[in-house]
Amino acid sequence: MSGGLRVSIDKDSGVAVLTLDRPERLNAIDLATAAELAAAWREFRFDDSVRAVVVTGAGERAFCTGIDRGVDVAQPNSPYMMDDPLLAIGPKANDLWKPLIAAVQGMACGGAFYLLGEAEFVVADETATFFDSHTTYGMVSAYESVHMALRMPYGEAARMALMGTAERVSARRAYEVGLVSELTAPGAALEAAVHCATVIASYPPGAVQGTVRALWTAREAARAHAFAQAPHLITLGNLAPERQAELFAARRPDGFRVR
Repeated sequence: MSGGLRVSIDKDSGVAVLTLDRPERLNAIDLATAAELAAAWREFRFDDSVRAVVVTGAGERAFCTGIDRGVDVAQPNSPYMMDDPLLAIGPKANDLWKPLIAAVQGMACGGAFYLLGEAEFVVADETATFFDSHTTYGMVSAYESVHMALRMPYGEAARMALMGTAERVSARRAYEVGLVSELTAPGAALEAAVHCATVIASYPPGAVQGTVRALWTAREAARAHAFAQAPHLITLGNLAPERQAELFAARRPDGFRVR
């Protein structure tokens, strides 16, 4: 892989580590990186040496800040069709049922939730914060909020989505409400996630993958039903792109509260 994604595979342990490698852009995902992620998951389907995967972000400032705002996504001229380049960046969207663990340090916001939503569990260090800026800039948080509503209590997911850039959820709070399964010292999330992945990868893969598939089935119907509504809600509720840009230029997220 090249560009915005770095992939390393330890054949002995059976663990692959995918690193979003755009620290200068806070690991925001451009179209090339989105394509690389989808390709990696598809390749892992046929690579029996990979039995568990960890996804993380390069640098100390961010795990991922969603889609790169410099990306221009062409849309069909119809209210019934919408293209979202992040829909296929996760393993389940690519029919991969090998376990995924997310290792988070720094910011995880907006489109990062596509990856967190498809992870089996999340390990975070004490620097991690979680937030969703969509409503602040006149955008509907649809797919992102669905992912989070299936991972945390409804009230917590709703507050994070609706408070926009005014609040960030601390790693400690995320751990308390169940979004994060393990909290580590700063800089130690990746090591902890790889440890978990190594243990899981040592088990018979058929049993592990069947368990992943069973767990996903428990929430798949609700997710699919909610996702079916998302394009219409976005089309109805989003401000025009030029108005979003005006709000983004006018509002800087420097007065937020961490809770």
